[in-house]
Amino acid sequence: FASGCFWCVEEIFEAINGVEEVVSGYAGGDKKNATYKKVGSGRTNHAEAVEIMYDPSVVSYDQLLKVYFNSGDITQVNGQGNDRGPQYRSVIFYKSQDEKQIIESQIEVLEKNKKYAGKIAVEVLPFEVFYIAEKYHQDYVKLNPKQGYVRSVSIPRFKKAIKHFPELLKTNL
Repeated sequence: FASGCFWCVEEIFEAINGVEEVVSGYAGGDKKNATYKKVGSGRTNHAEAVEIMYDPSVVSYDQLLKVYFNSGDITQVNGQGNDRGPQYRSVIFYKSQDEKQIIESQIEVLEKNKKYAGKIAVEVLPFEVFYIAEKYHQDYVKLNPKQGYVRSVSIPRFKKAIKHFPELLKTNL
C-alpha cells in the first residue's frame, strides 16, 4: 500500500490486530535499486509504500482495505497533505486478480455512496517489485516520537485514522 509518507502508513497498519509486520519501502516505479534520495527526487516514479505481513485468519484483505481507505485523503492526486509529488501518491498494489477485483469493487462502492467529496485518486497497479527502505526508516514513528514531522503529521494522522476502525485495533495500544 502507498498513501503519502510511509512513516505514517506503517504506524497505522502496525496497530491492526493480525498484522505481524509492516516494512517501509518503495514500489511502483521504473528505476531499479530505489533509495530514499532517488525516490525523493520524484523522478523514479516509485511511491513510498509499505509491505504488510498479516495473518488472514485474524484480519482479512477486505479489512486491510477498510483501514487503507480510512487512513488518509484518497482523493488527493500525487500526495497526502503537504507531502506532494508522485512519491507520495496513493496506490494499492495487487498480487492476484482476486485482489484487484476486491479493490475495484470497494472503490466502486465508495464512489457510489459518495463517501468522499472528490473522486478517488487511488491507483490500482499490479505488484512488481518492492525495495525495502533504509533501516532508519523502519519503525520510524515508534523510534522517533519527538521528531517534528512525527509530532505534527504522523501522530495526528494516526489518531485521526484509528477512530474509523476501532474494532480492528490491537488491544495493547
